[in-house]
Amino acid sequence: MLPPHLAWRTLFWIGILPAFLVLYVRRYVPEPASFKEQKKAPPQPFWAIFGPNLFKTTMLSALLCLGIQGGYYAITTWLPTYLEKEHGLSVIHTGEYLMVVIMGSFLGYVCGAFLADLWGRKPTFSFFAVLSLCSVITYLLLPLTSTEMLIAGFPLGFSASGIYSGLGAYLSELFPQALRANGQGFAYNFGRAMGALFPGIIGFLSQSMGLGRAICLFATCAYGAVLLIVFCLPETKGKILKNF
Repeated sequence: MLPPHLAWRTLFWIGILPAFLVLYVRRYVPEPASFKEQKKAPPQPFWAIFGPNLFKTTMLSALLCLGIQGGYYAITTWLPTYLEKEHGLSVIHTGEYLMVVIMGSFLGYVCGAFLADLWGRKPTFSFFAVLSLCSVITYLLLPLTSTEMLIAGFPLGFSASGIYSGLGAYLSELFPQALRANGQGFAYNFGRAMGALFPGIIGFLSQSMGLGRAICLFATCAYGAVLLIVFCLPETKGKILKNF
């Protein structure tokens, strides 16, 4: 509806609005009792997450976050360009295809949360990683018609977003109370920082191997890594958060 140079800026400004919910959270959401109790104890330094007892957990959880976020960035960053350049879709028609992906993403977030509690954290990560692999290969490598691509966008968004739903709970359950924020913060943002390199590398490789194949290569590596790392981490379903 707006010229391109104004459209994305407008969306950025609209995106500020949910941040005001922080004011409500700070005023009306109480701190957990376990956190208040922990505040009485001497604080532990950030680098304690790399100590002998937590080093393996810290590194594996960071790599898990890298796989999840790297795969997501590989797909979503370049998807509009892929639809435009590889399939000749206009900006308007690209929006229609992306809307199906977004609808799948929303339902993926909701279902992922329920499945993480129903099946457990590790089975849920594995399920969405496999579904993401299948969806990416189908969407980017098979000769689909326009209608088939529209339909295939739903499982693509469903799987790439649904894998996130159990991540916050899982990271909370992997680290002790005194280091939970440090452990979560490092693992998640390590994945975000390293995963942010994927789109740039994909853009470079696309010049020689094509955009679709470059996206598929990195997404496949990312979700394949998730499957391997999940086997090395413990299951935490039903774990009570406390100062363990």
